[in-house]
Amino acid sequence: MTKWSLYIGLVFVMICWGANVVAIKILVNAFSPITITALRLLVAALTVLAILAVTRQSQSVTARQLVWIGLVGLFNVVGHHYFLSAGLVKTTASNAGIILGMSPLVTALLAIVILRERLGVSKFVGIVLGFTGVIFIVIHSSAKLGSVSLGDVSIFCAVLAQALSFIFIKKLAETMDVRALTAWMLLIGSVILFIIGLVTEKDGLSKLLEGRGSAWLVFLASAMVASGLGQMIYNRTIQQLGAAEAAIFINLSPFFSLVASSLFLGETIQMVQWLGFLLVVIGVLFASGALEQGTRQSLRRKIMG
Repeated sequence: MTKWSLYIGLVFVMICWGANVVAIKILVNAFSPITITALRLLVAALTVLAILAVTRQSQSVTARQLVWIGLVGLFNVVGHHYFLSAGLVKTTASNAGIILGMSPLVTALLAIVILRERLGVSKFVGIVLGFTGVIFIVIHSSAKLGSVSLGDVSIFCAVLAQALSFIFIKKLAETMDVRALTAWMLLIGSVILFIIGLVTEKDGLSKLLEGRGSAWLVFLASAMVASGLGQMIYNRTIQQLGAAEAAIFINLSPFFSLVASSLFLGETIQMVQWLGFLLVVIGVLFASGALEQGTRQSLRRKIMG
């Protein structure tokens, strides 16, 4: 699999994850946040298991791997989605977008510390440009950009939990199929989240009966496409590209969130947001090495031609 095909897959995932922010916002307003999140991730796990069954891929794991999968599930599924759902209820989408945009930087720094990965000048410049683009995208709608609420803290905890999970996924992917890893981490994490929901949300199950048909359609799209298929593709790219390089593409997600907001919620995208998106794209090209690789291939064709 070429780097460009991996990059295309990552962009697809970012489109799904960007739209999923709108989907999650709809779901946490229609249902109890933790309970619906647990159910959504359970359906995502069953989706990945079904894909593995249809494609006749191995779903087996060893006892040692299961322990590590449980650890990944605690960070990537329980920690990230718990804090994300709770945070979206208490903070603005703009502040949340800026904080979530820190994920590549946090992942890159953790990769340097834990995995001893090198962070070259090109990657550093790309991360800075990407983060700057994220700020341009969301800053126009934030009247209280400098404010810090409990929701802001919760979203940052979601970023930290996700970044740590990417590091563990990279290590675990060296010894097992990432598709099986995705299925089992979603399954384990959803069960833990469901238990948390039972304890913290007394009306969590009863509110499921109040959901409208449109909300359940959003639920299925979020669970099967964004959380199931999207997570499986993303974990695969972590195995191929590394945690830091794959995480850089998360900078694209806030822009696609705004596009989804415009399409489904009727919000208007301002010119400053297009400028931010341009910075994000340039940042991704620099940090991922795609620009450098494309330049080398172009020069090679000219020399050989």
